[in-house]
Amino acid sequence: MTAFSLEPAQLAWCAALRTLAAERLRPLAGKGEPGHVNRTLVAELGSLGLLGRLFTSGALDLCLMRESLAYACTEAETALALQGLGAHPVHAYGTREQRARWLPRVTAGAAIAAFALSEPGAGSDAAALELRAEPDAARGNRPSAATALTATPEGVARWRLTGEKCWISNAPEADFYTVFARTTPAAGARGVTAFLVPADRPGLTGRGLDMLSPHPIGALDFDAVPVTADDVLGEVDRGFRVAMGTLNLFRPSVGAFAVGMAQAALDATLAHTAGRDAFGGKLRDLQAVSHQVAEMALRTEAARLMVHAAASAYDADSPDVPQRSAMAKLLATETAQYVVDTAVQLHGARALQRGHLLEHLYREVRAPRVYEGASEVQRGIIAKELYARQEAR
Repeated sequence: MTAFSLEPAQLAWCAALRTLAAERLRPLAGKGEPGHVNRTLVAELGSLGLLGRLFTSGALDLCLMRESLAYACTEAETALALQGLGAHPVHAYGTREQRARWLPRVTAGAAIAAFALSEPGAGSDAAALELRAEPDAARGNRPSAATALTATPEGVARWRLTGEKCWISNAPEADFYTVFARTTPAAGARGVTAFLVPADRPGLTGRGLDMLSPHPIGALDFDAVPVTADDVLGEVDRGFRVAMGTLNLFRPSVGAFAVGMAQAALDATLAHTAGRDAFGGKLRDLQAVSHQVAEMALRTEAARLMVHAAASAYDADSPDVPQRSAMAKLLATETAQYVVDTAVQLHGARALQRGHLLEHLYREVRAPRVYEGASEVQRGIIAKELYARQEAR
């Protein structure tokens, strides 16, 4: 396989996924309650074997799945991606016991996973996490649960998590959370630990948030939630590696999600402009329209190629994965925003009507430019990698 094309078998699989999403997954998505986890949809993803592929195939395969599902059913794409994001740290960094307990249920669609990184005061600056782990002796002076999350020692290899996480997908309905908490104060990225926290731990509560696009997303409150060494993912004080390792895999696939939406918007625009009568001909006959459609196609294909290149680099264990992942997410999400917005413009008022494909995509396309590292963060990563490479020469 070259860097610029897919094998016929891969193309056929993508086509089959688009059909599957349209015929089997979209009807289930339509029956879900906005703003809540659609467990029936997740279970169907499991029965189709798609959740299992999250842990048995590479980054390119993940990108092909996400793009194909996004093209026909964004709800199914998002449900699959969130299972992967929340459970990948368990797959990659968990103990044998942790993996045995949770991964079979995740792949079957029977357990809902969540990735709990962001806090009210630590979104783009993930290294600024303050969710604390406190000893029982300090509980009398503990800040309220509305503060950033920390982890303070409670004897040997025991902590109490105190604070808040915010904008967590699948919260508060997930069955377990990959939680990142500060175990060493004022240590930046070197003092964060990743914990696997089941949702039924005492002191853990949450609430849903009402967002522009009604996804299951919420805030979590940790009121001295107990965790032990058995709950640690990876190593103590090395949780930032867990977070970045997960994001380096999933950032290109966020780009694939965006490409899927862009392609859906482009195809809808091609059909609309080819059939719409205007000014004595079809919309496509107007140069101002046809040139915009050409630009939409150009940018979509460029983004797709960059996503595939970044995923291939990850699968090859290339040293420039952070830069390529950042580039792929940045270009693809910004491109999708442009393509969907242009599609709305060329469709006119009908695209703004509730229930129209483009009305749906217009709400869906905005968030990927923010989550898993905002566009500005991606530019910072790219620049940092470029200058580091220059200094190493």
